[in-house]
Amino acid sequence: MSKEKGKWEKLVRRMEILLRLRSFPVAMKMLEKKEQLQEIPFLRRPGHKVTMCQLINLVRNCDWTVGADVEDFALPTCSSILGLSELPSCHIDGTFRSIVWVQTKEDGKRYEAAIPRIKTGQYEAVAMAPLVYDPFEPDIVLIYANPAQMILLINALQFENYEVMQFHCVGESSCSDAIARCYLEGKPSLSIPCYGERRYGHAQDDELAMALPAGLMEKALHGLEILYRKGVRYPISYAGTEGDMAIALPVAYMTLEERIEKVRGSVPKGMVAGLTGVIASGKSTVSTKLAELGAKLIDFDLIARQVVEPGKPAYNDVIKYFGTQICQEDGTLDRKKISDVVFKDMEKRKKLEEFTHPRIYEEFFRQLDVFGKEDPASVVIVDIPLLVELNLMYLFEKIIVVSVSPETQKQRLMARDDIEEEEASRIIASQLPVKEKKGFADWVIENDGLKEVTLIQVERLFEELK
Repeated sequence: MSKEKGKWEKLVRRMEILLRLRSFPVAMKMLEKKEQLQEIPFLRRPGHKVTMCQLINLVRNCDWTVGADVEDFALPTCSSILGLSELPSCHIDGTFRSIVWVQTKEDGKRYEAAIPRIKTGQYEAVAMAPLVYDPFEPDIVLIYANPAQMILLINALQFENYEVMQFHCVGESSCSDAIARCYLEGKPSLSIPCYGERRYGHAQDDELAMALPAGLMEKALHGLEILYRKGVRYPISYAGTEGDMAIALPVAYMTLEERIEKVRGSVPKGMVAGLTGVIASGKSTVSTKLAELGAKLIDFDLIARQVVEPGKPAYNDVIKYFGTQICQEDGTLDRKKISDVVFKDMEKRKKLEEFTHPRIYEEFFRQLDVFGKEDPASVVIVDIPLLVELNLMYLFEKIIVVSVSPETQKQRLMARDDIEEEEASRIIASQLPVKEKKGFADWVIENDGLKEVTLIQVERLFEELK
């Protein structure tokens, strides 16, 4: 059984939503003794000779928990891949493969030698189950997906500690390409379901299979979550083939290259750094000290409020689209009412961004130009609370993250906003954790202790920025 009961259900359900998988991810566990099969709840034995691909299909499409030992497999090709039996001599010398799949026995011999297999004698049985049911702690997880879903899964696995994903194809033995290779190498292995898996395991024409060590599932989900927040999602929308591709980019009003050059070139002899953190982390303390030391500050939140002041173009556009019901009595926009509307409706959220984002960046670039002309060697600090969430890290030469422990963050938030612990916990849980933001940081200001200690860190940081 799983060490942490229930962990797989939550993880798999979220992955199913993000990738829209149409079959269950399969948990696989090799068992040293066949008697261990009896310990697994709701496990079914085949009752007749089966292939590996039949067992997999019973799990991923029929919702079964299954187990098998060497006596249950119809062919030694299946059982030998799992190390449950030796490969017969007629396979080793190439005879078996030369009957159908290759021209000569020598080809067949090379074929068999290329197939990865778990060492014989280590195990006596295998168990498989839908991972979502948390039936046992698996060795590997087998996921079936179409190419579009699979590339997102690969991207997710590559997001942290990038590594080239290896693809293998021995031919008519896709279970070895995926399962055995993954088990032996401890790395994800991608394969094309073979003829047998399509004939007996009902793999579909558009499906690929990936086996990955169970320990990488959290990494995969983490990568999928981040990519989702960056706008990389399934299904993948079409941008069109004849129009301007920039229209389909997240920043349609300026290409990425232009934006980067505009930011970093604004102070050619200085530095433009992004500053972020989490709510109640003490970011204002850091930015105030940096300003005292001589840094120029640009506050994105302040700009966002200024561009929607009554009478300004963005304000007029917002009112025309959303109506005056989103205003306060004095005519200014009610940010809470707007949030309630746009976070329930993606289209309305996009319209709001269409009205505000170009104006925010216009003012941002204007302020940068002013600072750059005043002093080309300026240190400019751009305070953006949602810097990571908005995927704006690429803009800046350096990223500064103000960090605080969850407990300290909660206590500060409760004191600052005069709210109860439950409400503070809810607010914190709704936001990206600081540990994720720290992964993008060039400098981390730890702000858990005395203010004096924090300020010393800021002073050291400014000396490095100059």
